[in-house]
Amino acid sequence: MKFMLLIYGDEQAWTDGERQACYGESAQLAQQLQKEGCYIDANPLQSVQTATTVRVREGRPQIMDGPFAEAREQLGGYFLIEAADLDQALAIAARIPAARKGSVEVRPVVPVPGLPG
Repeated sequence: MKFMLLIYGDEQAWTDGERQACYGESAQLAQQLQKEGCYIDANPLQSVQTATTVRVREGRPQIMDGPFAEAREQLGGYFLIEAADLDQALAIAARIPAARKGSVEVRPVVPVPGLPG
């Protein structure tokens, strides 16, 4: 079963050095998960300041600078994994370095017939 592990945190809580160290640890975790057969994909996201939100209302797109909602914690990255069950997904989420300063939301992916990949 696929799970999306969404990493949230306060962007201001990290120094540049801490962020780079976290990226390095995350890359090591991704390598370990690859060996365990659980890794599908993972990436950090650019700062929330680079976000653009698109909504379609009455058939017209509305484009706004910034994230969907103002919040103390922002979506900062993700891991997409394959896990046997929720317990395994939660155990993997606890290994994500950014969880030490933020949080990781674990959500099962809905398989939709006809999607590529």
